[in-house]
Amino acid sequence: MTGTAPSSPAPRTTPTAPAHALLADGTTVRIRSGGPDDHDAVLRLYEGMSPEHLRLRFFAASRRSAAQAADRLRGRSVPGAPAPARPAGTTGTTGTAGSGYRALLAEHDGHLVGIAEYEPGTAPSGHGSADIALAVDDQWHHRGVGTLLLEHLVSLARAEGITAFTADALAENHDVLKVFADLGLSTARHFDGVEVHCVVHLDQTDRYLTSVEARGRTADVASLRPLLRPRSVAVIGVGRKPGSVGRAVLRNLRTGGFTGRVLAVSPHATTVLGVHTAPSVAALPEAPDLAVLAVPAGQVPAVAEECGKAGVGALVVVSSGLDATTARALLDTCRAHGMRLVGPNCLGLANGAPDVRLDATFAAAHPRPGSAGVAVQSGGVGIALLSGLARLGIGVSSFVSLGDKYDVSGNDLLQWWEGDGTTDLALLHLESFGNPRAFSRTARRVTRALPILTVDAGRTEAGRAAAASHTAAAASRTMTRRALFAQAGITATDSVLELLDAAALLHSQPLPAGPRVAVVTNAGGAGVLAADACVEAGLSLPPLDASLIDDVLGVLPDGASATNPVDATAAVSEEQLRACVDRVTASACVDAVLVVLVPTAVAAATGDVLVRSLTHTSDRRHATPVAAVLIDQDKPVRLLPATTGSLPAYAEPQAAARALAHAAARARWLARPPGTIPALTGVDTGRAREVVDTYLKRNPDGGWLHPRDVAELLDCYGIPQLPWAWAETEDDAVLAAERLKGPDGLVVLKAHWPGLLHKAEQHALHLDLRGDAQVRGAYRDLETRFGHLMTGVVVQPLAPRGTELFAGVVQDEVFGPLVLFGLGGTATEVLADHAARLAPLTDHDVHDLITAPRCAPLLFGRGGGGPVDLEGLEQLLLRLSRLASDLPQLAEADLNPVLARPDRITALDVRIRLLPRQSRDPYLRQMRRLG
Repeated sequence: MTGTAPSSPAPRTTPTAPAHALLADGTTVRIRSGGPDDHDAVLRLYEGMSPEHLRLRFFAASRRSAAQAADRLRGRSVPGAPAPARPAGTTGTTGTAGSGYRALLAEHDGHLVGIAEYEPGTAPSGHGSADIALAVDDQWHHRGVGTLLLEHLVSLARAEGITAFTADALAENHDVLKVFADLGLSTARHFDGVEVHCVVHLDQTDRYLTSVEARGRTADVASLRPLLRPRSVAVIGVGRKPGSVGRAVLRNLRTGGFTGRVLAVSPHATTVLGVHTAPSVAALPEAPDLAVLAVPAGQVPAVAEECGKAGVGALVVVSSGLDATTARALLDTCRAHGMRLVGPNCLGLANGAPDVRLDATFAAAHPRPGSAGVAVQSGGVGIALLSGLARLGIGVSSFVSLGDKYDVSGNDLLQWWEGDGTTDLALLHLESFGNPRAFSRTARRVTRALPILTVDAGRTEAGRAAAASHTAAAASRTMTRRALFAQAGITATDSVLELLDAAALLHSQPLPAGPRVAVVTNAGGAGVLAADACVEAGLSLPPLDASLIDDVLGVLPDGASATNPVDATAAVSEEQLRACVDRVTASACVDAVLVVLVPTAVAAATGDVLVRSLTHTSDRRHATPVAAVLIDQDKPVRLLPATTGSLPAYAEPQAAARALAHAAARARWLARPPGTIPALTGVDTGRAREVVDTYLKRNPDGGWLHPRDVAELLDCYGIPQLPWAWAETEDDAVLAAERLKGPDGLVVLKAHWPGLLHKAEQHALHLDLRGDAQVRGAYRDLETRFGHLMTGVVVQPLAPRGTELFAGVVQDEVFGPLVLFGLGGTATEVLADHAARLAPLTDHDVHDLITAPRCAPLLFGRGGGGPVDLEGLEQLLLRLSRLASDLPQLAEADLNPVLARPDRITALDVRIRLLPRQSRDPYLRQMRRLG
């Protein structure tokens, strides 16, 4: 899992619009800012508190203190009121609110159930701290209202530069002290008689994010129960025509053996498929846990509102064709009534648990019960996956067609599968990500317990040709998604068939300990094809050791060879093949065995008998996976029943090799401990933000930074840059060259103007300049050719020889900052030798970035040049990651080239572009909003 440096500040965010979030029991509440119009509601909240809770809140059962606290929302104190009381309960001051005062309210069904507020600058801790106050309706205690409000208050406070909360409480107020202790933030307590003073530090640490995740998981799972474990289901819009979607859903509910009550709504019939129908939702005999809506798009919001008023727990909307207005009305209704929503434009959902047996889909066949969790956005892909899994004999624990994914997402389903006690394999098809960073954290945790496989949909991208910088050109959507999957430990495939190939192996075989494969075949040519496929998939075929060769030859027919591949010859018998495979799988020199069989007319045993030898091997106690390639097989992949479990058999060597490579990659990811984000010294985030704010005040639309601003930002993060000077005249250039020239006396002049990106392509630089005359000549040339554009030149000493690399960042609107690394120089885009990882980078991510490009051997000394400064390279990437994580306004950073030498790493040319935008807190618990 991703860690954070202990003192790493969270990105600044702007206060967000009202948001909905889930309490511990799955109830939906609305979180919003409080203001003067909320005075009366807050006063009613305090007046409804018991005397004991008032005493704990205000240190006295004082209605007057409650009135003063409510008046803070109006920004004034009560006339004639005494001086503000000390913070009490988890309170801040109760008198006049200052300009930094903030209040957040939690509402349910229009009723105020909690308030959290802070006042900066009043605490003894001094600058950067704030007193806080918290109150929850007596009827809503122990449901997570206070904790949820504090999480949102923490995010808001960080956005405004507050680093600590302070509060005084009575020592007997165990509930509020426990809320602070369980937040996951570092909390200091000082006891003074019956009071305790608390200081809560707001650093965003991994401990805090893990605590937030755990609370979110509890709430999420609770909210999904009406969807996936309903006690009753109503189909609304069943229709009288045999081909209607609603009727098909009702049929599947009936014939699938649903263990709960089935209800139906139709204004046109009294009975459909043996189910008595009601003319409206209000006329149903009971409020169902789950309602499936199969009505025309225009009717969806009104029917959803009926469901909400009736007390329905969750909706599945299979209807399609909702426009933006209808879509927003549907989601607003679901939020207002606390209904989770699957769809719209979906196939439905199913749960194969024996005590549920829910099939609320309009698929042609019932999903087979089993242990694979499936979530898809495309109904067609869902049908293909269900059909493929059925052919393999792999059943489904739960299936959810997410459709347009207004609410329930892949992240929700991963958390459900993590704790359902049944799912051991997760299959995803996601065309979009609402919150990729939260998804990544969830996936990193879940995939340690069960494999997560996905079809990487949407890999193409229009418009890349117009990308500006080297970084933007390199950062394709495919690279971004693949970075997410790699860091999260998700097995990403390019097609449904490849996903099924991998699922068959992961479902039936142990993971290989490494990439070493032994190929055993009864036909030499087929073995060569399999060997090629393995190498192309990133696997290796090691030579077998001498003792294994002797053992294998001792059980095979004359003429067999025991190199790798092992050619058992066409004359091999069932017993001989079984003995050979047993010996190879038991060997410590291989991690997996691929058996390739071709039907022949000369074999002592028929093809079927040879296959049987694989599925009845004598000893499978060892943990070496075995896969088969049956060249005459008519299906792409199938699972053959074996003595213990099953054996995956493929029609093509390439499919088997890819599946083994996916399994080896998963084993490698699991074997590596979770990465951490190293602490960095010499980082000045505050000064960096001042640079950004100053630039954007001068340039509200953003743009490319001046070299001076670039240098200052790099200095804030300790990123080394080659010495340089700015010159706007010929004489300035000469003086700068004299000052900066190296031992060889050579300098470089680079023209500059806003928007200039590729200097070499435009011949906007001069190299190898020696002496005043050459410097003057170069300046005049640049001025002559670019005088109408050029604002000045950058003068640098000529850099020594080294390996030219490329590093950069591009800020993806959805995924956040992506760090790229690879071979640099003028050919960086042509060679496209790049790797990418999403920020913030862990130590593992940095290692992967450095070792992934094809040029990596050069960095480790291949070619006789000696290794470059690898520690310095790691530091550069970590600092670039930190810069991008701290500054959401950073749209692009392009460091090309970066000179790598044995003694140092230096950025020679850097461009940075800013845009006027703020990031949202990706880990804040809130439900999705449309638009």
